[in-house]
Amino acid sequence: MLLALGAILAIVGWRGFRGTLSRNRFAGVRTRAALRSEETFRLANRVAGLPNLVAGAVAGLAGLATLGLPGTASVLVVGAVGLVGAFGLATAGNVLGARAAAALPEPEPAGCGGCCGGCTVKQSLCGN
Repeated sequence: MLLALGAILAIVGWRGFRGTLSRNRFAGVRTRAALRSEETFRLANRVAGLPNLVAGAVAGLAGLATLGLPGTASVLVVGAVGLVGAFGLATAGNVLGARAAAALPEPEPAGCGGCCGGCTVKQSLCGN
């Protein structure tokens, strides 16, 4: 189980870090700010990529270590420590990515050119 979790985290982390993770419903940083645009999604996942990659390595190494341990107690301890470590690293990376996406300004609305820029409804809101 830890090996599979490690592989998934490592793949998502690597693709996020390289900027090749496409916007989707399942993987990566998926906060409202991160999903605003392709740019914010890419930035959030680039920031979260390295911590997620390391979290995958921690989970994978813990999974490999449990294969060679003799007792059930040691397997449970190493597995729990690896799981908590991977979860903590992934959570920290995703928080950093969400903050980076939130720091980017909102994109300009398409179609009317901004407030008072030619759209009748927006002009009436601006007092023109």
